[in-house]
Amino acid sequence: MTDLSLPNLPGGLPDKRQVAASFSRAAASYDSVAELQRAVGAHLLTQLPADLQPPCWVDLGSGTGHFSRALQACYPQGLGVAVDIAEGMLLHARELGGARYHVVGDAERLPLRSASAGLIFSSLAVQWCADFAAVLGEARRVLQPGGVFAFASLCVGTLYELRDSWQEVDGLVHVNRFRQLDDYQRLCAASGLQVLGLHTQPHVLHYPDVRSLTHELKALGAHNLNPGRPTGLTGRARMQGLLQAYERFRQPAGLPATYQVVYGVLHKPLSEGD
Repeated sequence: MTDLSLPNLPGGLPDKRQVAASFSRAAASYDSVAELQRAVGAHLLTQLPADLQPPCWVDLGSGTGHFSRALQACYPQGLGVAVDIAEGMLLHARELGGARYHVVGDAERLPLRSASAGLIFSSLAVQWCADFAAVLGEARRVLQPGGVFAFASLCVGTLYELRDSWQEVDGLVHVNRFRQLDDYQRLCAASGLQVLGLHTQPHVLHYPDVRSLTHELKALGAHNLNPGRPTGLTGRARMQGLLQAYERFRQPAGLPATYQVVYGVLHKPLSEGD
């Protein structure tokens, strides 16, 4: 089991022990509210090279194993490894099939052999990693020459409607912080991996009311875990202020929640000089 007891990492991201615990608690409810996760991961699958046939694939941040099962269907001859920091998610996924092995591990310190995988697939997981350069370095180490690292993550602009509404109420940190797109571009360019594709795409979900959105975030395990977040119960007056502030964003389909998704596909050169 990977050690998650490091002190808080830079960038204001949550302690990964809290992330692991939160997602473990959400394992049973996750699939019922994972519309965004399904859409993002499905789009990421379409970005994979058509001729890719990995002898071993890794589903990094595998959650309940939905995309482990999809990868197994795409690459039935490949050996599948599901990696997640949340043991509760892996225990849930193991019962549903897909990957052959389920490993508790951190994307910044993968418990996998060097040059052991032909594909590392990671959908909506690495936004929890403060050191994305370390994630890229580990991907480069674990990939075989010619292997592919495909990831989907979140960048600044995600849940801006909720963030701006809370700012009107009390100015405290209520929404998880995310990395700038420029940081993804810079770090991928410096990773030693070849960038086959890197783009952003907004995904917008609509809700009848704010409570439906916040309930879904909690069921996903993706509610606010940031340092500096308010503690204790949210008072009635503050919640009423949030409801009123969010209403200015309402559209015919409902209250929007925008996710700015970064999609990246990187390739490990066949030789270091390529």
